Amino acid sequence: MPAVTRNIGLSLGADICWPLAFEEILAESRLRLDLGGDIVDFTCERLGLQPFALERGCKYDVVVDRLTHWFTLQREWIKKGVLMDDLYVYNNPWSVQSYEKHSSYCAMLALGMPIPRTFLLPQKSYQEADDLDYTLRHYASMFELGEVGDGAGYPAFLKPYDGGGWRGVSKVDDAAGLQRAYDDSGSDLMHLQAAVRGFDVFVRAVGIGPQVRVMKYDPDQPLHERYRVDRDFLDDDARAVVEDTCLTINSFFGWDFNSVELLRRDGVFHPIDFANPCPDSQVNSIHYHWPWYVVSNLRWAVFNAATSRPMRKTLDFEPFYELARRDAPYREKLSGYAEIARSRMSADEFDAFCDRHLAPLERAAAAWFRSARCEEAVRSKVANLFPEHEVEEFTARFLGLVRQSVDDMESSAQLRT
Repeated sequence: MPAVTRNIGLSLGADICWPLAFEEILAESRLRLDLGGDIVDFTCERLGLQPFALERGCKYDVVVDRLTHWFTLQREWIKKGVLMDDLYVYNNPWSVQSYEKHSSYCAMLALGMPIPRTFLLPQKSYQEADDLDYTLRHYASMFELGEVGDGAGYPAFLKPYDGGGWRGVSKVDDAAGLQRAYDDSGSDLMHLQAAVRGFDVFVRAVGIGPQVRVMKYDPDQPLHERYRVDRDFLDDDARAVVEDTCLTINSFFGWDFNSVELLRRDGVFHPIDFANPCPDSQVNSIHYHWPWYVVSNLRWAVFNAATSRPMRKTLDFEPFYELARRDAPYREKLSGYAEIARSRMSADEFDAFCDRHLAPLERAAAAWFRSARCEEAVRSKVANLFPEHEVEEFTARFLGLVRQSVDDMESSAQLRT
């Protein structure tokens, strides 16, 4: 049988622990898959930043992208690869570049999602430009910030329309607090969004292809305590709503890897922040959930590389809007949106592929997370962030949670070992 090698590239920023896990588990699995008469194996390497000729081909079949939010050069190389070389990349780079939080709110409101009431405010100040004075004199209207605050209600959150990582977010409890926060916002374009008062659970759902991890989240804790270990805090119906919401958002925008924040009040899940197509993947923050992230990432990358699954270069919103226009309960529409998402993500084919081919990968993952190499990777990440006298303490803490998670994944048949 002909031998075929599929090449996976990792486009990285300040990532330490998960790329080591990804590379070593893939190598140790020694995957050789019989696919349509070909014997397919896999290589993996990290991408560098360098000049490139536009007509030069791309040797990668799939690129796991964690960099283009910060490096324009790599983003443009990835665009070139998608347009010219049939590269499959996490996530659609045009969508990542253009569909910031504001656009994501608008689109999901149009689909009927219960987004809290949100206002977009004029900037407090502007960067100097030749025609700025003329434009402001003729077109900028005076407004009463207090009236906007009353429209949103208090408490509320003032936050950049395109922000991330809690940058520039302020909780405001009254008109005076809103005025102070707005005065400090400078030239950032800001949303004012009503708080979801009286919520009983804060959820973060992360999607990697058709796979969704639903996690309890506590933003008031330090970073290493925010992702909670609780696994059965939602019943099946509530979990299905969260999963369907995550899949709908990710498929709509062409995002393979994205996180969605939701607050539940009176049984209704309100999405509050869901344009995050670069979720945290480091063991120091997601610890117990880290093995799921790494294994799910490997599964999705291998599936797309092995099957030469084509990337959707364009976004087609109309099937979602067609459902939105129907006279039907929102939950019924959401189920329909999620079915579109699962179809676009080839969910059934992916599940069958994993069942047939990826048990060796998952056995290698379970062994790696219990190995000395995993401990070294965890310690390396901890040493990069924590003071020296805390390194051993937090290494042991995170490593214990990682291994507990692997035990739990095996006992619940989430790993095919």
